[in-house]
Amino acid sequence: MGKLYDDFKKETEATGYCVNPDVEFVEMLLENIQTNVDRYGYAACPCRLASGKREKDLDLICPCDYRDIDLEEYGFCFCALYVTKDVIENDKKIHSIPDRRKKAQEEKKEETHTLEKIEIDGLKYPIWRCKVCGYL
Repeated sequence: MGKLYDDFKKETEATGYCVNPDVEFVEMLLENIQTNVDRYGYAACPCRLASGKREKDLDLICPCDYRDIDLEEYGFCFCALYVTKDVIENDKKIHSIPDRRKKAQEEKKEETHTLEKIEIDGLKYPIWRCKVCGYL
């Protein structure tokens, strides 16, 4: 096994998580995470499109905010870097899963913006109101 994989596996298992047993695949992911560190200054998930703005990408910095819920539901995360013991022990097939980030962003947008219609002199205009600050 490669040193990169071995080091990552050791660190990950110390936190109670498991790493995908496909060494070549994991090393490729880790190299791409390092590319994102070099490019953006943070470890953005290589399987998602990063904006380059840390504040906008906090949810996808590895390990991303969606890892645990994906592990619970599917047994592996979106990029398949992390897996459960069940996947390893029972040699379960890893497959593509829905990206929770898109849904989370849509829900967040719905939470912070509402569309109201007001009538001025018989004309209806849509008004966007921020639920956080009230700005129109």
